[in-house]
Amino acid sequence: MENTSFKKLMKFNGDHGQLVGLRIINNLLTAITLGIYYPWARAAYLQYIYGETEYMGTRFVFHGTGKEMFIGFIKAIGIIVGLYIFMLICFFSQVAVIAILGVIVFYIAILVIIPIAIHGSNKYRLSRTSWRGIHFGYRGILGEFLKMYLVEILLTAVTFGIYSSWMHVKVNKYIKSHIRFGNIEFSFEGEGTDLFLIKLKGAFLTILTLGIYSFWYYKELVAFELNHTKIIQNGKQINIRSSITAGQIFSLLITNYLIIIFTLGIGTGIAINRVMRTAIENIEFDTEIDPNTLVQTEDEYKNAAGDDLADMLDISII
Repeated sequence: MENTSFKKLMKFNGDHGQLVGLRIINNLLTAITLGIYYPWARAAYLQYIYGETEYMGTRFVFHGTGKEMFIGFIKAIGIIVGLYIFMLICFFSQVAVIAILGVIVFYIAILVIIPIAIHGSNKYRLSRTSWRGIHFGYRGILGEFLKMYLVEILLTAVTFGIYSSWMHVKVNKYIKSHIRFGNIEFSFEGEGTDLFLIKLKGAFLTILTLGIYSFWYYKELVAFELNHTKIIQNGKQINIRSSITAGQIFSLLITNYLIIIFTLGIGTGIAINRVMRTAIENIEFDTEIDPNTLVQTEDEYKNAAGDDLADMLDISII
């Protein structure tokens, strides 16, 4: 019998007009300033998204600022531009060995930057997020995470991508086990074999059904992530599950596509709100956290360089 004790405790309150207006202003100011305003635009967008998301009737707050992101943006730009300049100098040296070495060094550097960006972005984004005045935090150790990530990448490469499911799970377990929210801890209990089988079945049935199964495939991937994520407070485990359906995903994608096409992109804000509302309001919990026992335990962290690097490399952050 299905467990009916799960309940919806989260809500997304985004207003279509507000986000459409915010995106128009952000895009205009970013264009007028030749991209300089982009960090402030990102900060305003994140403040909107977090501020419209609530849990147990209280909204989250994102405390990151445009100034913090601008400083991080400059650092990130410096790193990326520096690498490109190095590669171009090697390439135009007219010495084949140096040119090849420059390309190799460039891609190895990008490979190393990815886990640094993931680590830094989680550390910054979580530290600058709060609920009822209590900040989240990420306690991962950079050297430890970097070593683990590079080993996992190597194993994925030598297995021609087959190991990627086990890599995803191991990275997920490391990150979530190092997230804190006051006296609350998180964990991830998924297994690589289960994810591999979901992907194998999803790829096979999506091809067999000419893409129709892709909506069920995405539903299973979302369920795998949420259903295996656990919250632990005072020794008590809180279980999470996804209630999203393939039908909801189908309707969301088709409708959003039509909105964006027929509004010539102006309605992208409406599409984003619809995605956020569907995603947030289909997260269910079997019990509530106890807000009365929460205490601030995490230090403030304002270095946004990792978050900006992750944004530039288009890396999704938890």
